[in-house]
Amino acid sequence: MNTLKILTIKEKQNIINKLKNQFGISYIKGIFVKRGTERLFLFTGSFTVQQVIQLENSLPIERVGIYFGKEQNEKIRLSLEGVHLLKNQITKNIFELNKEQAEQWMKGHELYIQTRKNDFLIMKYNGDFLGCGKASAEKIGNYVSKNRRLKEGDFLD
Repeated sequence: MNTLKILTIKEKQNIINKLKNQFGISYIKGIFVKRGTERLFLFTGSFTVQQVIQLENSLPIERVGIYFGKEQNEKIRLSLEGVHLLKNQITKNIFELNKEQAEQWMKGHELYIQTRKNDFLIMKYNGDFLGCGKASAEKIGNYVSKNRRLKEGDFLD
């Protein structure tokens, strides 16, 4: 079974150190919970760690808190919720899009742009954060979920 794991203070600090190196994020209040080997959740409710563990042991819990990211190859890929939750701390690896690129991004397309980076980037257009992408030599991979994508013919204003 794919159970929840409450991260220790040391494990949480390891995630925050990765986020600091990648995006400049230095502090996150709450309990970190991992589902499986990669998916990270942030719980900021009033339950203690012990109460969350007791709850999980007595009920089938799919998730606790908000899904904010995924550990991938010693890096963290922030979810759209994670980007918005932490946007006031993000100072590094921000990629500014023009209108045409932002529309393509929000339609779920990869962007064929050479960034000279091999890292996760926070996509931004006109002051708005649009999620997280993975830059490689020739493109930026898109992680916008299908249910959040613009339909062909829709445009940003």
